[in-house]
Amino acid sequence: MTKKLKIDLPKITSDLEKGNFEEIYYEEDPHLMNCIVIGSQIDNETIDKAIFSKVIFKNVTFINASFLSIDMTDVIFENCNLSNARLCEGLVHRVVFKDCKLMGLDFSNASLGNVSFENCDTNLSNFTEGRLKQVNFDNSSLRSANFYDCKFTKVNFYRCDITDIDFIETSLKGIDISTSTFEQLNVSLESLNGCIVSPDQAIGFSKLLGLKVTD
Repeated sequence: MTKKLKIDLPKITSDLEKGNFEEIYYEEDPHLMNCIVIGSQIDNETIDKAIFSKVIFKNVTFINASFLSIDMTDVIFENCNLSNARLCEGLVHRVVFKDCKLMGLDFSNASLGNVSFENCDTNLSNFTEGRLKQVNFDNSSLRSANFYDCKFTKVNFYRCDITDIDFIETSLKGIDISTSTFEQLNVSLESLNGCIVSPDQAIGFSKLLGLKVTD
């Protein structure tokens, strides 16, 4: 039976003080550490090379925000909206996105390690040329997401909608998509080598080879 991938969770204490995100706008080296941010609106803001460490965001919106080359370690996003946010070239380690709206989120050229996406709307997201290690997509929608030319190490898609994902130039060897659903995928036969699929999915992929399956 397929199981969710075990990853290292954020290391955050339970006695965090309430933080004010706006304070980082006035810092030469913008950073936010050891706090919880609740209900803030950070839409359309641009902050490059920001550092988030040991932070919990709850009910926060980052719509169309730009955080290029962000460094995030031990961070939780809960019920947040990062639609169309840009986190390109970021370093993301021990981070959880839970019940978040991430439509159009741009993680291109980013490095993700021990990251979990739980019950998220991640449709149209962009992970192009990203490096993903120990990353779990759990019960999330990734319709039309872009994983072009990514490097996967222990990445799992568990009970997700992966319809029309782009896996071109990305090896799926050892990647488990057997519990997920899709109507179609953009993937080459070479990329599928070693991918873990269900029997029904195997029949569907056989059509790519021009095979006719009979009972």
